[in-house]
Amino acid sequence: MAANTLQRLLGKGFSIAACVGLVIGLGILRTPGEIATTVSEPVPYMALWICCGLFVLLSLLVVAELIAMTPRSGGIYAMVAHAYGPYPGFLIGWTDWVSSCASISLKAVVLLEYVSILAPSMSAYQTAGAVIVTSCFAFLQLGGARLGAGIQSIASSGFGLIMIGLAIALFYGFLSNGGTVAAPPDLVRVGSPGIAAFGLVVAAVVFTYDGWYAASYFSGEVKSGGRAVAIGSLQGALIVFALYVLLNLAIVLSVPLAALVGHDLALAGALDLVFGAGAGTVIVIAAIFILLAHQNLQYMIASRILYSLSADGLGSRRATSVNDRGTPAGAVIFTWVATSILIVAGKFEFLLNLVAILFMAMYVGLIVGVFRLRRQEPDAERPFRAWGFPATGVICAIGWTAVAVFVAVTNPMSALSGVVLTLISAPVYLWLKRRRHLGGAALQG
Repeated sequence: MAANTLQRLLGKGFSIAACVGLVIGLGILRTPGEIATTVSEPVPYMALWICCGLFVLLSLLVVAELIAMTPRSGGIYAMVAHAYGPYPGFLIGWTDWVSSCASISLKAVVLLEYVSILAPSMSAYQTAGAVIVTSCFAFLQLGGARLGAGIQSIASSGFGLIMIGLAIALFYGFLSNGGTVAAPPDLVRVGSPGIAAFGLVVAAVVFTYDGWYAASYFSGEVKSGGRAVAIGSLQGALIVFALYVLLNLAIVLSVPLAALVGHDLALAGALDLVFGAGAGTVIVIAAIFILLAHQNLQYMIASRILYSLSADGLGSRRATSVNDRGTPAGAVIFTWVATSILIVAGKFEFLLNLVAILFMAMYVGLIVGVFRLRRQEPDAERPFRAWGFPATGVICAIGWTAVAVFVAVTNPMSALSGVVLTLISAPVYLWLKRRRHLGGAALQG
């Protein structure tokens, strides 16, 4: 086996764990309060979560064909490069890696902010603490792919138990109180939402389900191959959908939704209303656990993106080194350096806003990519075929295009940044391509 080749060390179960682990994040702890600012009636609120969840599941049923047809690690980069060629892959791949580094940085800082709620003396060490935490998880990766996967499998199981436990607690509160708790006397009533406000709510719910493609980052390392990754992704997404519906049903039964408006962690506000002030502290602890687990998973993801880019000559050759335990060690170190710099510089939120529109384009591209490969590679092996295609593909392409247009209209600076980044990326790609060609010619000489 080549020294710089990722090994097939991961079981099918990790595909499920990766999906559950990336989708479940702070979004489910916060988004109910954001939605309640616009939609505070239980029936439309639940309809939003169910319809958006079904749309994401439908999207995955289409994209699963592309996942199964792309049996190499790298996630979205590998799939886009397969469907459209090296330059679109380069653009999306580097966008994905940079945004992953920014996300790791942001979550390390937010983690320390929540720790400071429990231990106020830590507030003076937030930046240093964030660097220390992220450094620990970066170097933990060097222990091997199986170690990182094992940690993630335990963490994802913990996520599920947290969701179920919170739902049971709220159902118990509902039964103990004889119904929904009384609304606070100073509760502000929510008016009829406008189209823009409703659009923001729909986008917020869809993004809370984001991460359904997580297992594709490890397609070249799952023992059972592409079909197992596709099916594991679907199983993970179904688990998350069931957990989200269960938890939100518990919320709407136990508390008036409008009472959650303004809470940074809406579920903490719900527990405080049901069980009394201070009960919401358990949500802070849950948030810390989730953020810690995300450090592990997102280092695994980011290093696979950079490894795959570099293996194709679109990054540093040093990022292609793989240690004897199956970790792309060089890519991990590069990711750790970039993440630490972003924490110290405090530029992670800027970068995430900068690339937001490119991610919207990416979702549309994944759906359209299935159409493209059906036409260009009609006889290619398809271990998993898109369900209900092409009708489902058309529905999902229209839906994701609508979300992308809405994001572009409501966040024009991100749209402009996406155009600028695309223009800048072209000469960079051509330079890398020329350097790779010259390097290959030198080796042949």
